[in-house]
Amino acid sequence: SLDFPVYIFPQGYSNNDIKTYLDNNSINYKYYDNFGEICKYISKEIIKKKVIGWFQGRFEFGPRALGNRSILADPRFFENKKLINSKIKFREIFRPFAPSTLKEYCSTYYELNENELNLEPFKYMLSTVKVRENFRSKLSAVTHVDGTARVQIIKREDNPNYYDLIKSFGDETGIYTLLNTSFNRKGEPIVNSPSEAANVFFWTDMDVLVLNNFVLTK
Repeated sequence: SLDFPVYIFPQGYSNNDIKTYLDNNSINYKYYDNFGEICKYISKEIIKKKVIGWFQGRFEFGPRALGNRSILADPRFFENKKLINSKIKFREIFRPFAPSTLKEYCSTYYELNENELNLEPFKYMLSTVKVRENFRSKLSAVTHVDGTARVQIIKREDNPNYYDLIKSFGDETGIYTLLNTSFNRKGEPIVNSPSEAANVFFWTDMDVLVLNNFVLTK
């Protein structure tokens, strides 16, 4: 399949890059001019318990997916955790996932005070916090057995597309959080290129793939 060397695209993959890959490989897609329409559509798919591959712009460096190379699902249902582990990540069912939560709602869901909301570890999903008891059942797919979660606090200035997707989901459900895990299969690195993302999409039970402004479905 057609691929792009990483070193040629340090700025990430543009819509033209992705269109070239999809067209050259005869992959069907729908293109959206308005990114807000993608957020509305994907939110409704997540509510239907669909699992989403989310690929935007530049590759993320490090051990965590922070909204550019992510697998996303509804955090409210524990069975989503089992589904992703068994049919996409191919790993033990008990392995945990993390919540990406809009900053405005973090103190509501977690035992965090105003001063803690700007701490760097929470920006990069590096620390755990207690989930407030009245929200543990509403965030059951991302709450650990000890009542904690490894939260990633999302501010719009850090990642506008990801923020807008979570907000769209929250406007529909009242929960401004998504289950987020790295976009890869067990034993493989996080995907970088459109072709790597497509390979995971076609060879797993993932339901929808978003490549910038392009949406692929099965």
